[in-house]
Amino acid sequence: MTIKVGDKMPDGTLMTMTESGPQQIAAAEYFKGKKVALFALPGAFTPTCSAKHLPGFVQHAAELKGKGVDKIACLSVNDAFVMGAWGKAQSVDGKVDMLADGTADYTRKLGLTMDASKFGMGERSQRYSMLVVDGVVKALNVEQPGAFEVSSAEALLRQL
Repeated sequence: MTIKVGDKMPDGTLMTMTESGPQQIAAAEYFKGKKVALFALPGAFTPTCSAKHLPGFVQHAAELKGKGVDKIACLSVNDAFVMGAWGKAQSVDGKVDMLADGTADYTRKLGLTMDASKFGMGERSQRYSMLVVDGVVKALNVEQPGAFEVSSAEALLRQL
C-alpha cells in the first residue's frame, strides 16, 4: 500500500555518509519535530536525477528554507558511499541531506518502489517529492514512469 497524505512516515533505518564513514539514521528521529522536503529518485548519477532533480533542490534550497523547511533530503535506493560521492559531485554542500536506502527496505515501507530491471538497476524508488511535517505527510507528488513534472523543487515550492 502506498503512503498517502495524512499518513505517518514509517519507522525504519536510512544511511548517510559522514566524515568517519556510513552512519545510520532512524527515520522517526529524522522527521520528528521538523518540516522536511523529501524527494526520491531512481538512482544517483542517472541522467534526469543528475541534470534536473537533485540540482533543482540544491538551487532552491534557500527558498525552501525561507518557507519554513528545516531539512531537504534526497532519498535513493543506493548505498551511502554512492550517495556521498554523488552529493560531492553535485556540490550539495550541506544544502541537501543525501539519504541511502541500499536495500530498498524503507522505500518498500512507503509503497513507492519500481522495477527498473530493464535498465539493469533492479528494485528502485519511484520519482517523487513530499512535504513531511513532524513525521506526517502533508503533500505527496509521485511521477508517472519516465516523467519529471510534479516532483521538482519548483513544484514543491508552489505547495508551501
